[in-house]
Amino acid sequence: MYRTQIEHLYAWKEKEGRKPLIIQGARQVGKTWLMKEFGKEAFTSSVYVNFDSNDQMKRLFSSDITNIPRIISGLELYFGKKIDKDTLIIFDEIQEVPEALSSLKYFAENAPEYAVISAGSLLGMALHQGTSFPVGKVEFMKLEPLTYKEFLSATGRARYAQLLESMDWNMVTSFNQTYIGALREYYYVGGMPEAVSAFSKNADYPSVRTIQKNILLSYEQDFSKHAPVGIVPRLRQAWNSIPSQLAKENQKFIYGLIREGARAKEYEKAIMWLTDCSLAIRLGRVGSGELPLKAYEDIKSFKLFLCDIGLLCCMVNLDARTLLDGNALFSMFKGALTEQYVCQQLQAIPYAGVYYYTNDRSSCEVDFVLDLGSSIVPLEVKAETNLKAKSLKTYQDKYNIPLAVRSSMTDYKKEERIINLPLYAIGEIVKTCTDQK
Repeated sequence: MYRTQIEHLYAWKEKEGRKPLIIQGARQVGKTWLMKEFGKEAFTSSVYVNFDSNDQMKRLFSSDITNIPRIISGLELYFGKKIDKDTLIIFDEIQEVPEALSSLKYFAENAPEYAVISAGSLLGMALHQGTSFPVGKVEFMKLEPLTYKEFLSATGRARYAQLLESMDWNMVTSFNQTYIGALREYYYVGGMPEAVSAFSKNADYPSVRTIQKNILLSYEQDFSKHAPVGIVPRLRQAWNSIPSQLAKENQKFIYGLIREGARAKEYEKAIMWLTDCSLAIRLGRVGSGELPLKAYEDIKSFKLFLCDIGLLCCMVNLDARTLLDGNALFSMFKGALTEQYVCQQLQAIPYAGVYYYTNDRSSCEVDFVLDLGSSIVPLEVKAETNLKAKSLKTYQDKYNIPLAVRSSMTDYKKEERIINLPLYAIGEIVKTCTDQK
């Protein structure tokens, strides 16, 4: 299964002044597999340490973590092999041993010749509990669930993914029904590697659903095992409210949908836990169209999406036939699924800040607004082929934005100030807009 982030890992390996790398991401998005696969492909050998329930490794890092030769000797004894600069050292679930996390500082300062890569699904939560962190001594990489293009490759359609990247829109349009069919599959299967792998073998939708249910169950178990006891009930309530939050017309997160009379201060820690552990995506509201968008973010208003569209379908028990055949009773929730899909794809774009816009009266809303550093790209999303985008044009006119994107099931088309970009090609939004400048 090809993951595009492995290219980031190769660039990290060859980088001058390389620091230990931390991969962040939700549980079961493929962090462990990616690290091990990278070790096989790019290094002579690798050693893999999982700190979860590993007392021997916990003792090794319990004292004198500044002495890297001592740690290397301990690892060599544990694995019975020599560790040198051609060995990838993998630390998994590193948040379970705070001393191991702190040791990354001394790998960076005293032994930069060693390639150290680590991961922690609950790392963000651990840091809020006061874990010492090697500020400035590590690099970060985020791993998301498989994107739609990665899904195409994993299900035997790599050439279609390559065609999207070429942006030969005439050719792409010739195969639009193939892309739309695969997109409907992706809506159901999502991007969790185990679900995608099962689907790629025999397109068995019931097997996919079973895997998704098990993933959701493991997340629920994490709530009780790892979250502070005092927030667990609210954590479950906030988590279970996400589908209903997305289903309403105005998708701004409303605490009253969790329970009647709920207030922000009661649930802010629970929501922070969900986002820190990458189980949920928090999309902030901006009330401006000026750079940098972060400076205009309204921290009190936000939308909350799940980490994966397949898990969202599972949570609402959406049947495969309903989704694939386009059941009319499903039309209202289709918009929620479409925005979830687009949000998920945008999260995988490096260095793009993603927000949504409403004016003070909430009479104008733009589904997504991308901050690309030197430009702003507003994006309006439609579930089917509706091309009306009054708010998009209003936003463009107000802030003098030269180019906007409208994404739906229609084919690619370049108009004077708007690009119609098919939903299945949303991963190419940055390249598309850059080419038009």
